[in-house]
Amino acid sequence: MRALVIVGPNHAEVQDVAPPEAVPGEVVVDVHRAGICGTDVEFYTGEMQYLHTGHAAFPMRIGHEWMGTVSAVGDGVDPGWIGTRVTGDTMLGCGVCHRCRGGRQHVCADRTEIGIRGGRPGALAEQLAVPVRALRRLPDAVDDAMGAMVEPGGNAFRVTDAAALRRGERVLILGPGTIGLLCALFARAAGAEVHLVGVEERSLAFARGLGFDGVWTEPSLPRLRWDAVIEASTAPQLPARAVELVEPGGRVVFIGLSGTPSLLDTRELALRDVTATGILSASPGLDGTISAYASGSVDPRKLIAATVSLDELPAILAGERPADAGPGPKFHVAVA
Repeated sequence: MRALVIVGPNHAEVQDVAPPEAVPGEVVVDVHRAGICGTDVEFYTGEMQYLHTGHAAFPMRIGHEWMGTVSAVGDGVDPGWIGTRVTGDTMLGCGVCHRCRGGRQHVCADRTEIGIRGGRPGALAEQLAVPVRALRRLPDAVDDAMGAMVEPGGNAFRVTDAAALRRGERVLILGPGTIGLLCALFARAAGAEVHLVGVEERSLAFARGLGFDGVWTEPSLPRLRWDAVIEASTAPQLPARAVELVEPGGRVVFIGLSGTPSLLDTRELALRDVTATGILSASPGLDGTISAYASGSVDPRKLIAATVSLDELPAILAGERPADAGPGPKFHVAVA
């Protein structure tokens, strides 16, 4: 089958590779749609931290935002899965440790991650092997494009849940990238008044085009009460800024990761009685995201700038943007 392979830093190509087999407990999925995100770009450039800690190594096959149809099942798997439209969890825990048994397989010390960690091949390929326990069925109301947005949406679902937003509260989101915008969509669906802060005019204009009126640069940010602040940027100075901005007694949620350590004075958390939460992974938020997409309360499709082929993907990873691409931050790949 054909798959995207990152051979080394700044070198990706589509190769013919052996197709996956449906081993016991797993299924093979024919991938229809897959997305790329900032983590994939960091693997392409060689900057991703897992490459330096030994959790990942070149050559590698990326892709963890996906949907497709089950085409084969291994021993012990209900054959009724065949033909089912699915997406799935990226984080695959060992299944036996205390964290996994407690429903926290996404922080299992021995986990693999599809297309990211532990050599588990990713979804930017014609087929993908997935443990059946990681699968999520997609209802007809969730089309292929939405299905491949469930994984990033699951992160945003968890962020807004941690922000504990009540109707009429005001939330400030730092960073209007894919995750920040998805957080804004979920927060709006929860009835919150949503504001976003960014730097680039293109991303700010796109956020306004989604119907958000409170879109600012930091110098223009009004002095308002922020009941919750969501830090969804990659800027190392903004986690501390989030704590400065939030209303005392409010909530701060951290989902963005900077390339260098960010400093946070925990005295500010204590003296301002702030609740701070860090979010890793969409895992506990997948079901809620599918429900939100299916109901129409959140529609992520406007975030997709273009859908390209596997052969076009190396150029996208290198930073090229097709001339006919829309203004959104997300690129999808139509695999089949």
